[in-house]
Amino acid sequence: MLRKFLLLCLLAGVVACSGTPARHSPDQDLGILWVNYAAEFRAVSLQVYSHAELDLPGFIADTSWSALPGQEDAGHLPPAVIIDVDETAVSNARYQIGRYPHSDRKLYDWSNEQPADPVPGFRQFADAALEAGVTLFFVTNKPCLTIEGVDDACPYEAATIAELREAGVETDREHVLMAGERPEWTKEKLTRREFVARTHRVIMLIGDDLTDFIPCTRPSPAAPCTAPAGRDARERLTYEHADYWGRGWYILPNPMHGSWTVAR
Repeated sequence: MLRKFLLLCLLAGVVACSGTPARHSPDQDLGILWVNYAAEFRAVSLQVYSHAELDLPGFIADTSWSALPGQEDAGHLPPAVIIDVDETAVSNARYQIGRYPHSDRKLYDWSNEQPADPVPGFRQFADAALEAGVTLFFVTNKPCLTIEGVDDACPYEAATIAELREAGVETDREHVLMAGERPEWTKEKLTRREFVARTHRVIMLIGDDLTDFIPCTRPSPAAPCTAPAGRDARERLTYEHADYWGRGWYILPNPMHGSWTVAR
């Protein structure tokens, strides 16, 4: 009876059976539980990064290859990988438990209170890429905003760099590209990918959201995109880029949050 009661509490999204209201819908609560506690999530994550690591040598050697559609004649440029941060490099799955509604400031405070959890497989992949001479760029939609009482023009960037270092990968502001850090860097990540492509041949994209790979797939468009992308358009674009999935594009599962949750 006790075991059944505890299971019902978990499925209802209750934190430690304390009577705390459900955080989201039951389906999303199950996603939060899966990422936090399922060995299957860790297995999938390890599999994605292992696959990417195995593909590294071939993409480095093939100077005609780019994971960015439209990037041509880039064989003379040094290779780079573009990686998302949250739920791709660093996990904030523990933050998702009982902290609804989300805010950037809540996540900032939470991440400053404890060491970062690397997503399984990330550090091993990053080490292999860096050893092979590949530059890592981290493109995140955390905002570049000031915080009252914090003496930093972009404190969210400093916190993100600290998280990545705690996860085992050394980086700096030059290689962490925040939303709003430049006027043209909206939450549409296309402009930041194009920024990296000016100086590097992008051999891989790694993320947990369709927007980490395909431009203009946000349900709420941001410049330079002008129209919202619904479920039908997102599915069509996913299949139109079928040749990239698992070959230059590597996506991590995220049933907790993302652009898919608001697409209609």
